[in-house]
Amino acid sequence: MKDTVFARIAGTGHYLPRTIMTNDDLAKRVDTTDEWIVTRTGIQQRHIASQDETASMMAEQAARRALAAANMTPDQLDLIIVATCTPDLVFPSTACLLQTRLGIAGCAVFDISIACAGFNYGLAIADQFIKNKTMRTVLVVGSEVMSRLVDWTDRYHQLGRILHYLGGKLEI
Repeated sequence: MKDTVFARIAGTGHYLPRTIMTNDDLAKRVDTTDEWIVTRTGIQQRHIASQDETASMMAEQAARRALAAANMTPDQLDLIIVATCTPDLVFPSTACLLQTRLGIAGCAVFDISIACAGFNYGLAIADQFIKNKTMRTVLVVGSEVMSRLVDWTDRYHQLGRILHYLGGKLEI
């Protein structure tokens, strides 16, 4: 057991889009009320990504905060895993774009597209790379821009709109 390696979380970061949509704002678009939403979900507002807030941009902001919290620099990363179903582009991957935004090259990068569970799968994958001693420092990012996929006027899908959240989260 002396040579056993364990993964640990060294730092966390986050980013939330600048635009806030309150329940009252949503009620102007569909048949609902603040009271109906709060009673059923506790949610009072949600963050909506603007056109300049992409998955890679939000991932970068969160990554820089996590790196600072871990007292690390981007060049110390061995691997970047980005969990997203809303990539900036199909190719190159959002992880490649994040690597460029962080100003580094040479570390392994890839995206995983597993919707809500993507971040958790990313952590599990990172854990295996670390335990197998293949990688030492792994950045795992979950970043979604679901607001671009939602029809904000469709009452049928209202609950999904109310519950969706956006932003970037990650751990090193």
